[in-house]
Amino acid sequence: MFGNMISDMMVKPFQSPLFDDPANYGLDHDNVEFKTSDGVTLRGWLIKGGTDRVIVQSHFGVQCNRAGYCPKGKGLIKPWKTNISFLRQAKFLADQGYSVLMYDLRGHGESDAGPTPWVTWGPEEAKDVLAAVDYIGNRPGFQGAKIGLLSICMGAGATTYAYGMEDGMSARQNVKAMVAVQPLLYNYFLDAFGMPGFLRRAGGKVTQSRIGYDLGDRSFLNDVGKISMPTLVVQNKNDPWTNLDMVKAYYDGLTCDKEMMWLDIEKNRFAAYDYIGREPASVTSWFDRHL
Repeated sequence: MFGNMISDMMVKPFQSPLFDDPANYGLDHDNVEFKTSDGVTLRGWLIKGGTDRVIVQSHFGVQCNRAGYCPKGKGLIKPWKTNISFLRQAKFLADQGYSVLMYDLRGHGESDAGPTPWVTWGPEEAKDVLAAVDYIGNRPGFQGAKIGLLSICMGAGATTYAYGMEDGMSARQNVKAMVAVQPLLYNYFLDAFGMPGFLRRAGGKVTQSRIGYDLGDRSFLNDVGKISMPTLVVQNKNDPWTNLDMVKAYYDGLTCDKEMMWLDIEKNRFAAYDYIGREPASVTSWFDRHL
């Protein structure tokens, strides 16, 4: 029983229904869908701001979707008490002449589940990031557009794994810059979360039976050095759910043009996700420099 409960908390898909809409922000947009290399249909919004620069936004995992985070339905203990709408930064970017592709990763929001019908913290979701980039690259009117990646938490992990794939992100020459917000590895999260060992083992056993491998054996740190585009890493230094040395290792492993942005905000991991929408220029100015 405990094993299923812990595994569900970590990898159960479709825990967050869509709660927001671009129309609430007066944004011109299309509802879009596209397929991944393994046949999964992903759905999202293409926010229209211009055709020469596009931001592909990849959200964090499990309790999120393309719209962001909503506390409704998240139980008694909520990591953040108010909505975190990713459409805030989308509106800012659209006003600056960017288009923004906001899509649901597999097993989230309105996208379909994958062949592995569980959240994998990045290895399977890497195919989704590649599919999103390819969708923009092939969409009429957007061929030749410069692409920036706004990759948040699991989205950052998935993007990094995509660089380690054969015919992966390195082959996409239209991708010019990334903002990686709080990349997080599974084991470091469990360490920081302080989960008792017996619960961790029970949950890990169930998760391994579901996805076919131990999540703790996978690390995007092995692929960081393959990232070739200018990368800004954003991290709240007061985040209690991570290991800051791991984030530093991520940054140190980058061999491209890079910068580190340390935020000094509320002692809550979700505070950085909220910060992106409250202070979008401080983060997205990286794209202005490189796109």
